[in-house]
Amino acid sequence: MHPGEQPPDWTDAVGPLGGPVPSSFRPQDFTSYRRRLHRSVDAFAQILDRFEFDEDRPMTGIELEICLVDSDCQPAMRNQELLALLTDDDVAGVYQEELGRFNIEANIPPRLVGGAALADYEAYLNRILDGALVRAKEIGVGLVAIGILPTITPDHTVLANVSSNPRYRELNHQILGALGDDVTIDIQGRGERLQVRTESIMPEAANTSVQFHLQVTPAAFAAHWNAAQAVAGVQVAMGANSPYLFGRRLWDETRVILFEQSTDMRPEELRNQGVRPRVWFGERWITSIFDLFEENVRYFPPLLPTMHPEDPDDALAAGRVPYLGELRLHNGTVYRWNRPVYDVGADRRPHLRVENRVLSAGPTVADMLANAAFYFGLVRTLATANRPVWSQLTFDAARRNFYEACKYGLSAIQRTPSTRRSATVCWASSSSGA
Repeated sequence: MHPGEQPPDWTDAVGPLGGPVPSSFRPQDFTSYRRRLHRSVDAFAQILDRFEFDEDRPMTGIELEICLVDSDCQPAMRNQELLALLTDDDVAGVYQEELGRFNIEANIPPRLVGGAALADYEAYLNRILDGALVRAKEIGVGLVAIGILPTITPDHTVLANVSSNPRYRELNHQILGALGDDVTIDIQGRGERLQVRTESIMPEAANTSVQFHLQVTPAAFAAHWNAAQAVAGVQVAMGANSPYLFGRRLWDETRVILFEQSTDMRPEELRNQGVRPRVWFGERWITSIFDLFEENVRYFPPLLPTMHPEDPDDALAAGRVPYLGELRLHNGTVYRWNRPVYDVGADRRPHLRVENRVLSAGPTVADMLANAAFYFGLVRTLATANRPVWSQLTFDAARRNFYEACKYGLSAIQRTPSTRRSATVCWASSSSGA
């Protein structure tokens, strides 16, 4: 970043976009929101054609979700108390609440690709985690970075333990309303099976992840997103970190199937019809980022129809880059494992990012940064290769690789681009996780 420049806010939090959330929405709110969404898609196409994107500084970013625990390593419902203490210079503005009262999230200022970026990330992460831990100890709380806390139980994942942000309750209301039933968790693991019914989406709060952001140009976005999809299986095989849920040994990366089932708003009839799930790997390689935003609007109904004050058509008419608040908010409620992100900086220059969401948090800073180095380097290499990996691997094979890795970790069978034959993933494990 330039001297004195404020780091961009690279979060996908639903909160800042559009003001407070009503306790309930009216049918006309959804009608108005849908109209704005469709206009925003058209505006986004014009933005891609008309405006200069922030391309000269290929930044990366990291978000980290963390569990709060008590002295017995049980989930501690204390995130608001802890956030109120995190005002020291090192941690002020870094942390925010997550879905569960036993979670917080750290948003790490973005850094340039290459050079000492990973060393800077390591020093910064250690500093802010140490600073948060000092404050957490003042209220008898510890911090744990792990995909799913092994001590968590169904009694912890109830609606009473949702965080204070009203958007979370409204999100729960909309998903449960569309589902018309309780949420069903049914996971067949490696020797054990978990079956649970719950009256809320709160089991999703058991998940904590580390998310990697990679800024790319509009012309290069499709190649980077396709590459990220192609390597998702290998990523998870190397970094799986959530084998236990509610006392059962399930998938090596149980977090993925738990997220999919706990936020699935499709009743059985719609699942039988092939309606797409809200948590989604996708179904095809793309040629432009526009493909993904168009799919979002075409396939997924709005959940939080909160209008942004800026009209995209008015902004375009005035020669300004629109914020596209509705499109960004809607995108934040479609949970792709590699999510497209459109954002506008303080200088009103637009930029695009691939947000990689496939990995669990933890277990250490070194593990997470080893996984980050592997991801950033491999995706850049494949995205710029003379022969694209997605021309050698079917999308269905990439999807199957992903779920096989979620189930079996390093023992997963992965279909390789070069031979189209199945081959066992044999990555050397180490203390650094890569």
